[in-house]
Amino acid sequence: EDARYMLGRDPRDIEGLWQAIYRRPRWRGGPILNSALSAIDTALWDILGKSLDVPIYQLLGGAVRDRVRMYDHLGGGEMQALYLDDAPEVMAQRARESVAAGYTAVKVLAVPRTLPVDGPEPVKRAVRVMAAIRQAVGDGVDIMVDFHGRTTPAMGIAYAEALAPYRPLFIEEPALPEHPDGLAQVARAVTIPVASGERLVTRFQFRELLEKGACAVIQPDLCHCGGIWEARKIAAMAEAYYVAVAPHNPLGPIATAACIHFALATPNFLIQEAIRSDVPWRDTVVTPPRIVDGHALPYEKPGLGIEVNEAEAVRHPFQQEELLRYWHDDGSVADW
Repeated sequence: EDARYMLGRDPRDIEGLWQAIYRRPRWRGGPILNSALSAIDTALWDILGKSLDVPIYQLLGGAVRDRVRMYDHLGGGEMQALYLDDAPEVMAQRARESVAAGYTAVKVLAVPRTLPVDGPEPVKRAVRVMAAIRQAVGDGVDIMVDFHGRTTPAMGIAYAEALAPYRPLFIEEPALPEHPDGLAQVARAVTIPVASGERLVTRFQFRELLEKGACAVIQPDLCHCGGIWEARKIAAMAEAYYVAVAPHNPLGPIATAACIHFALATPNFLIQEAIRSDVPWRDTVVTPPRIVDGHALPYEKPGLGIEVNEAEAVRHPFQQEELLRYWHDDGSVADW
């Protein structure tokens, strides 16, 4: 129905088309509708930029910075890897490789499977990983720790207190965002800035986090939250609360390009996530951003400023990744 509505419409009417798609359903859409809407929104901005021969960030008000600081994700989501004796050194080596590639910030998923109230062993595992990375890269590199929503507020506080001596730039999802009061509880109890928001869609869901002071950094995902324009609205709301923005982006190069345009034009932007080494053929399919000293430089071409090599893309058909499922030792389901 939305497709039929959009056919024949002016693609430059981005706000009107967004409103029509989002507000048509009687039941407001969640992540599925807004992921589709995000793709449409990004395509419309690309069309508008190309029609006017300007890059998207100029349409968003112009650049407020000369370059965009990026950070590399070290991984660590493989649960079994965190239980190996050499996990700290493996993560430390990945961090060294990121620094050698020019990055000045990294993120690691160092928190293992955790019971609602757990003992010291999993916390000590996370500390060993964090300590090894900090020792490997020194104090000149920022380290972020992804909790991945694996902890209750009580355990999120316990991990944060143990990790505090290593000065993470922020801790991500130390409690699930479906309980904003729990996130606020962690934020009030710890000295490390709390980040959250990758699972939220539209400004309406982010509003409660901001009102409750539940985080110092919000992380809208431009491929799920409603698109570039909705992310700008979310960021503007956050700016009124002195909350920084670090968009979630464990995705592909088209998403990264959209994030870079967003970051160039957003005053309270902090740092941008990107996946550096997911597949070896990434840069042959899509024009990569120019990265200098861990920062992405502005795109000069109109629209998103990238080109997709469709012939090369066909050589790499979709392959289903392993669907992750985690259980506690007693057989109960664990958050992954």
